[in-house]
Amino acid sequence: MMETSTKDFVIGLSLAIASCFFIGSSFIIKKLGLLRLRGSSSTPAADGGFGYLRDWVWWTGLITMGLGEASNFAAYAFAPAALVTPLGALSILVSAVLAPKFLNEKLNLLGKLGCMLCMLGACVIVIHAPKEGDVKSLQDLNKKIFESGFLYYVLVVVVLTMYSIKFIVPRYGKTNVAVYIFICSSIGSLSVMCCKGLGLSIRKSISNSEPFLNKSFLMFILALIICITIQMNYLNKALDSFSSNLVNPVHYIFFTSFVILASSILFQEWRSIASIDVFATLVGLSIVIIALFLISAFNDFQITLNELY
Repeated sequence: MMETSTKDFVIGLSLAIASCFFIGSSFIIKKLGLLRLRGSSSTPAADGGFGYLRDWVWWTGLITMGLGEASNFAAYAFAPAALVTPLGALSILVSAVLAPKFLNEKLNLLGKLGCMLCMLGACVIVIHAPKEGDVKSLQDLNKKIFESGFLYYVLVVVVLTMYSIKFIVPRYGKTNVAVYIFICSSIGSLSVMCCKGLGLSIRKSISNSEPFLNKSFLMFILALIICITIQMNYLNKALDSFSSNLVNPVHYIFFTSFVILASSILFQEWRSIASIDVFATLVGLSIVIIALFLISAFNDFQITLNELY
């Protein structure tokens, strides 16, 4: 019989993989919904319009993403964020496979090679990433929030986000995909920490028959709603302005980097593994980033196996 930590790891890993299929599909469905509005009288999402809220296809994509995020939320309760978040690369594989069929966005030879490298990097991350953290209860989490310096990270993220929304978005938002994605990903890292906290509190409350509707739980819920609202708004702007094969890889790189940074500050999960595992995890993440570069940077080039000959 597997130890509890191993069971938790397997459950968290399974939920994380399932969430990738839902989230990867949701990008395609939401993009289809946004495309349906082009040519209509509705203001595009990139220009601040919200016409997509009346489109059932977009809502189908949102519900699919909700299922994926729910699976992801549950995964954070069983496995470290440093493991769950990098596995989001698998959602890009799903999007890359579905985009040529439903969005007529071509995936060339380098893109297919990038998909293979994504799988390789994800396997390396799964093998070497932290298997469990040192936060066991909501009390431990509250203590770490105030003692780990995480509040300083939150302050920096909020200030940079507000500055970007006020000054950078009006000038560069529609020409540089990194602007929208930076806002979405930096705020997203805070939502992941909220999910981790909520997952821990719910799980411990169920196992120990303890009440979890306390001030900390309600604060996590409120913060999560605010973060998700901002994320969805700027992710829609990015999808409406740029190709999904560009948005997904850039979003993954930014989002994963911010989550790993936030997780290392708050949960200190890296202290529980050997130096070689830290190095291997970073190598796996680097492989995934290189793979995503191959998918996105050469997306407009018609590169086939026959042309290589």
